[in-house]
Amino acid sequence: MIFPEHSQTQIISAFRALGEPNRLRILCSLGLECRPVTDIINSTGLGQTNVSFHLRVLREAGFVRAERRGAFIYYCLADTELLHILHDLKHWFEGLQPPGSGAVERRNRPV
Repeated sequence: MIFPEHSQTQIISAFRALGEPNRLRILCSLGLECRPVTDIINSTGLGQTNVSFHLRVLREAGFVRAERRGAFIYYCLADTELLHILHDLKHWFEGLQPPGSGAVERRNRPV
């Protein structure tokens, strides 16, 4: 087995948290900056209740952290390595061919 069971559980939980399109939009809107909820609302077009819910899920999954700055709470990526992982996944998916094209099957065959 490649991953021990504990690691599998963590990976599955992480993909569940990332598997909601609005959460991915929120993570991408954060980038390398800490931002208040109002900025996240403006950049994603989501409502305040929706953003707050998804930020809570992302925080519980360990993807974002909250910092109080005066009267505002700013949200940041918990680890900037997440941006690199998302970038790598984006490029990996861009390299896949549509189902039925045979490209994936050819790529996995010995030459």
